[in-house]
Amino acid sequence: MTLDVEDLTRDYRAAFLAYLPQRSESALTLGYRIGRRAVDEGVSLLDLVSVHHVVLAEVLDDLPHGTPSAVIESAAAFLLEVLSTFDMAHRSLRRSHGDGDEN
Repeated sequence: MTLDVEDLTRDYRAAFLAYLPQRSESALTLGYRIGRRAVDEGVSLLDLVSVHHVVLAEVLDDLPHGTPSAVIESAAAFLLEVLSTFDMAHRSLRRSHGDGDEN
């Protein structure tokens, strides 16, 4: 079963909004799970980053003017957690092809 972009966007939005108020580890784990599911179901990295952009833009549109810096910092941390699975998969693939352990 392939994860469609609408489902991914819905789940990403819910997890990101859960993370924003307190930046808790449990909410960050939701982001990791989204990334894991995206890798498992063949979602492209570009689609995932596009979803992040859409959700971040929605959140920023709802903020009072001039207050986005904390949200942007949180968004970066959340995106890094979501993409960590892609990074692990990429490194594993490079090692399996004999390209060494690149950073």
